[in-house]
Amino acid sequence: MKRMVLAGIVVALAGCAGQAIEPEPRIVRVEVPVVVPCRTDEVAVPPWAAEGLRKTDSLELKVRALLAERRQARGYIRELVAANEACR
Repeated sequence: MKRMVLAGIVVALAGCAGQAIEPEPRIVRVEVPVVVPCRTDEVAVPPWAAEGLRKTDSLELKVRALLAERRQARGYIRELVAANEACR
């Protein structure tokens, strides 16, 4: 009797093993970051105030030109930072 039960279980399991179970199709949403090129206007380099200085220019003229160039640099840096922030 035990052999018949065991044989029945083996036959039942063999019948299940022959059937291929196909996975249920499903849609999965996967979010992937995509690189997007930044489109901003190019920041123009200003004509620096101290570029035209000569060795023979007075000290006062050189100091004024350097102070003006410092103000130019601050404005230029602000424009670069604004362009960089626009790309974030």
